[in-house]
Amino acid sequence: MSATATAPAAGAGRRTIAVMVLIPTVVALALWAFAWPAARTAPRDLPIGVAGPATAATAVERGLDRHEGAFEVHRYEDGAAARAAIENRDVYGAVVVTPGGTELLTASAASPVVAGLLREAVTAQAPEGTTIPVTDVVAAPSGDPRGAVLASSLLPLALAGAAAGAVTTLLGLRGTRAVAALSGAAALAGLVGAALADTWLGALGGNWWAEAGLLALTVLAIGSALAGLAALIGKPGLGLGAFLMILLGNPFSGIASAPELLPTAVGALGQLLPPGAAGSALRSVSSFDGAAAGGPILVLALWAVAGLTAILLGGRVRRAEPATPRVPEPAPTPTPVG
Repeated sequence: MSATATAPAAGAGRRTIAVMVLIPTVVALALWAFAWPAARTAPRDLPIGVAGPATAATAVERGLDRHEGAFEVHRYEDGAAARAAIENRDVYGAVVVTPGGTELLTASAASPVVAGLLREAVTAQAPEGTTIPVTDVVAAPSGDPRGAVLASSLLPLALAGAAAGAVTTLLGLRGTRAVAALSGAAALAGLVGAALADTWLGALGGNWWAEAGLLALTVLAIGSALAGLAALIGKPGLGLGAFLMILLGNPFSGIASAPELLPTAVGALGQLLPPGAAGSALRSVSSFDGAAAGGPILVLALWAVAGLTAILLGGRVRRAEPATPRVPEPAPTPTPVG
């Protein structure tokens, strides 16, 4: 067999082996990213308030401390202060001790999973036969009482942003044209997303335009990150961006439960990626009048600015690169006749 025939066969063999190795690797990474955090769900320094007379509040705090490392207890003077802390998203709930008994304050809008967890933890340490009244200070929207719609909406948002970045890159848009395309696509995606999640599904209950703007910023942050990476390092940047935003960002976001229920490093990393920041900000804007939304919005804005800057820099670098002169192919040698 000639060398020219062997080369394509060897190349095809390497590509076959690469596919055989790549697919199981991706499956392993996906299982690790999605299944491992879910299998390790448990409270870790979950902020919770305790209010009431010092002696009674201390007894409640000691009961919570039995769950080692589970709760981060904040003390408040009375029930009003505890309610304010919940509404400001300083804590997920609070145990209020009064002369009339003990009451649990929760906020299902912050996380239905955490609200249920607090109910179980506080009820477990109450004397047998005692009923602990529960007040949902900030209830989840009526259209999404379990938070399932909100959690399910995050992946489509991430996919929309990734698609916008990929399409912009593959269509060859560069510089200001890419920025304009991504900005326009993100704005329209935000309007469509708010129309579906708020107006139609009723899964959001805040200011409509604020929700639309936040959804648009989320799509822009993710899309510009992918396109920016591609502008700097080429098409492999699309794969790296998809890995960060979808394979890591979505399962590490904590939107289905809470960041404090994930392994500590995972929950912290998730809030620094656009999907996690978007989930936290969306809860704040939708149900808490924007309380504690500043940090997550800043994260989204930084990703968007960094991505758009990378797109513009990548476009300038490409324009500055000297064109490679085309070497003409040698004319074929005429075959002698006869």
